[in-house]
Amino acid sequence: MKIDFNKNNDGLVPAIIQDASTKNVLMLGYMNEEAYNKTITTKKVTFYSRSKKRLWTKGEESGNILNLVDIKNDCDDDTLLIFVNPEGPTCHTGTDTCWNEDNNQSFGFLSELEDVIEDRKENQEDSKSYVASLFRKGINKVAQKVGEEAVEVVIEAKDDNEELFLNESADLLFHYLILLQAKGYKLNDIVNVLKSRA
Repeated sequence: MKIDFNKNNDGLVPAIIQDASTKNVLMLGYMNEEAYNKTITTKKVTFYSRSKKRLWTKGEESGNILNLVDIKNDCDDDTLLIFVNPEGPTCHTGTDTCWNEDNNQSFGFLSELEDVIEDRKENQEDSKSYVASLFRKGINKVAQKVGEEAVEVVIEAKDDNEELFLNESADLLFHYLILLQAKGYKLNDIVNVLKSRA
């Protein structure tokens, strides 16, 4: 990998640190060539500390190290994207990220949908909400709906109407997310089980 450490007068390049699993950005640091080489050798992310004027391996005092997974260089060869598996919080303030965010797995729209489902679970008195009505009817009704939708997916999978198949698949996933929360779980719990099987 070619990195242009001479582009800036100080010999430093920005290093964006991203969690390899959650894809969340954890922090920004700076590396010189020596810090980069030490990171590659030790598999522990090492920066050049501009305040201490020396190499600094993340976690050397706190124990909250960043285990190297992969490094990518940008199109101008002067910025690094470093994928890590963090041990403990990344920020010196004790938070998961330097932007005071939790380093939780996000599934984009599905995570937003889970939040809506959680809101309906907590506000079951909403008479206009289909999801709230399912929670009011109890776990048996929610489980029944998942079973019905699963059967409909199987039926549509055997036919040639792709639109119906996709719509029934969406219904199944939607009701499954409701069932997960009715049981006290979320999609991330299922992902963790799948990861443990990998």
